[in-house]
Amino acid sequence: MGLFSLEDLFVSELRDLYSVEKQIANALPRLVKAVSSSDLRDGLHEHLEQTREQITRLERILERFGRPSEDEQCKGMKGLLEEVEELMSERGENVVIDAGLIAAIQKVEHYEIAAYGTVRAFADRLGQQEAAALLEETLEEEKEADQIFSEIAMAIVNEEAAAVTNSVGRTPES
Repeated sequence: MGLFSLEDLFVSELRDLYSVEKQIANALPRLVKAVSSSDLRDGLHEHLEQTREQITRLERILERFGRPSEDEQCKGMKGLLEEVEELMSERGENVVIDAGLIAAIQKVEHYEIAAYGTVRAFADRLGQQEAAALLEETLEEEKEADQIFSEIAMAIVNEEAAAVTNSVGRTPES
């Protein structure tokens, strides 16, 4: 494609985000099945529905530019999701694995927050108000998801994980 203008960069980043969201949409059903916490499962299921809507928004924006949505796979997200897959295959206490999965999920959310903030700023600069509004909507959803996963971790999962006796027979208080 080439990057000769801010619009070229904007479209390139949108394509990257499209790949990000598609990878997440493919990974979330396996993640929903892998977690033991019902609160976490519910949060992930809700986020899957949001992700599908976010894909549709990106397709709408890319259509305005007459550019195809499918391109190369985002390598950054691929790496983050490989970490999630490794945790899902780990043996151990379910609640401890859930705590690790929340940490990995939040890395994904923070990646998305950074990326959506950047493309929204590009849209603003390019005078693409409709695109900026759609991207802002997604950015707010990603921030909200991050907050929900933080609350699940801090109020439920991390507390339960901390109570698990470690491999040498000690609890955190010992």
